[in-house]
Amino acid sequence: MPYSEPSALLSAALATAARGWPVFPLHPGDKRPAITAWEQRATTEPGRIERCWKHAPYNIGVATGPAGLLVVDLDTPKDADDAPPAGWAERGVTEGADVLAVLCERHGKPYPADTYTVCTGRGGTHLYFTAPDDATFRNTAGDSARGLGWKVDTRASGGYVVGGGSVVNSRPYTAVYGSVAAPLPVWLADLLTPPPLPPQRPVAVALDAADRHGKWLHAAVEGELARVTTAAPGGRNNALYIASVALGQLVAGGELTEPDVTGWLADAARQVGQGEGEAQRTIASGLRTGARRPRQVAA
Repeated sequence: MPYSEPSALLSAALATAARGWPVFPLHPGDKRPAITAWEQRATTEPGRIERCWKHAPYNIGVATGPAGLLVVDLDTPKDADDAPPAGWAERGVTEGADVLAVLCERHGKPYPADTYTVCTGRGGTHLYFTAPDDATFRNTAGDSARGLGWKVDTRASGGYVVGGGSVVNSRPYTAVYGSVAAPLPVWLADLLTPPPLPPQRPVAVALDAADRHGKWLHAAVEGELARVTTAAPGGRNNALYIASVALGQLVAGGELTEPDVTGWLADAARQVGQGEGEAQRTIASGLRTGARRPRQVAA
């Protein structure tokens, strides 16, 4: 049978919600959300859950942000070509659980296994922790700038995990240990806390604002740079892209030069802590999109 019995999925969804963790439906047999705005619509209300899961054998999504959770996702290689990078391979690492063990050894801490744990369909592990009230964590991926390491992802604000009781590709997700989610270990919280932003300063925009045309351009550039520097955490890369599109239209219209715009936007992104490589890719993408609709300032 490709799916769990509908009654079993409903029971699992209700049991998850009873822990205070809002749930939402995933496509049957899949990891993808079956609804839009899933984070806002996730619920712990039994009546809503019953009506939803009686409609179809949905898998269970746990909205980690509203649940106040940070889930450490320890994955396994997908195939023989999915090998650990050299730095991890030298430590005998073969999967995400090994990476976490190395981190524990490096920081002189015990392996944080004493918490609610779900075994994933592919043999990975989800370690559930309650997030501190005074901090907001975002999702991280593997060896990214703010990630923990190869095959170790985290899901927190803006993220979700497939809940226990779900079945993906005929493989079950099973709660295997722990009745409650333990508090996130302080040392892990420290590793996941981004460094403080550099001191804020205005981005220098060298434009002649002596006439009406120049004043308009200067205001347009300043407005887009402010969009980037005032964006909320989690929305900064999107703000950078939107600003890049807007200024890219002016570059294509001959009003601004691409090197100037790229420099201004990169400086703004740097001030809000975006990585250099990520920012440059986003800017280039936005400029390409903006170039499709050249814009000039009316005389």
